[in-house]
Amino acid sequence: MTVTKSTSWFTRFAKWTARAAGQPAAFMLAVSIIIVWAMTGPIFGFNDTWQLVINTGTTIVTFLMVFLIQNTQNRDSEAIQVKLDELIRAVEGADNALLDLEELEERELDKIRNEYEKIAEQARKGLDNRKTGAEAPDVSKKKKP
Repeated sequence: MTVTKSTSWFTRFAKWTARAAGQPAAFMLAVSIIIVWAMTGPIFGFNDTWQLVINTGTTIVTFLMVFLIQNTQNRDSEAIQVKLDELIRAVEGADNALLDLEELEERELDKIRNEYEKIAEQARKGLDNRKTGAEAPDVSKKKKP
């Protein structure tokens, strides 16, 4: 399988922006802007235009960042799903029916989740039984959902 990195300008820009926005320097820049804005309040008499500047600026930045960060999160989430699907596919004994679960309806996901919660509860009981010396139920032979 040949894999090439994205050459889309938007993808590169979104990744760069998301990475840069998460840096301490970006936070300090934002704090500095707020401090400078607050210090100019007396100069402008705390008037409506002075308030409108910060309101408009923060609204625009927030609006644009939502789309950039969502793009990055969607791409990261899809990559993680593919990696998990590959692990499920590659591990002997893993249930291939679990591949591509993110495409199921919520009701179907809930059914599968409930089955795995039951398996996990039985496994925890097995741990508790081992601590007390009681016979542990064998959950390894349980039917997979």
